[in-house]
Amino acid sequence: MTRPSLFQALIAEGIGTALLLAVIVGSGIMAWQLAGGNGAVALLANAIATGGALVALIHMFGPLSGAHFNPAVTLALAATGYFPRSRVAAYLAVQAVAAVSGVLLAHGMFNQTLVQVSATVRTGPGQWLSEAVATLVLVTIILRALRSGTAAALSYAVPLAVMAGYWYTASTGFTNPAVTLARSLTDSFAGIRPLDVPGFILAQAAGLIAGLALDRALRSTKEM
Repeated sequence: MTRPSLFQALIAEGIGTALLLAVIVGSGIMAWQLAGGNGAVALLANAIATGGALVALIHMFGPLSGAHFNPAVTLALAATGYFPRSRVAAYLAVQAVAAVSGVLLAHGMFNQTLVQVSATVRTGPGQWLSEAVATLVLVTIILRALRSGTAAALSYAVPLAVMAGYWYTASTGFTNPAVTLARSLTDSFAGIRPLDVPGFILAQAAGLIAGLALDRALRSTKEM
């Protein structure tokens, strides 16, 4: 199999990211409607749908784009030599645009107003710490798998980590700047108030830096 072109990789990355957001937001809308206001049931359904979709999307688009779907992942891989730095800007742009497109798609499927502004407050030290920790965990899982030769397990390890993040963090584990930005455009179960987006993204950046530092500390001589 020939190596995918940059155009093919960007198409795959864009479609995958858009579908991921459509699942996150769409399953949140459906879960809230069916749960009758029970937040725990809605969150569980939202987490399961997101994890299941990630397994499918990583298998579908991993061979084409690497299935990053996340600027933090792209930057981590570029910083450690697993991804060409020349492609970083294009990936980040596609991830951001596709994430917003995925939110609009979810709104369209549920006959909602396409462009919305979230009113869901997500802020405070606990939530910022949660985002830093969840991003640290995600980055570390990916880098350790790549360095140890167990990258094939990522199609399950990453979805499981994301599903767990819904529950062990106060923020429900966004761990993704593109997702965070896009979710400010939905006034649904999955939303985040635009005012709270910068705090989440800064926390995710801190988690990314911490993950890179931890990866460096854990590298063995053979992995250098």
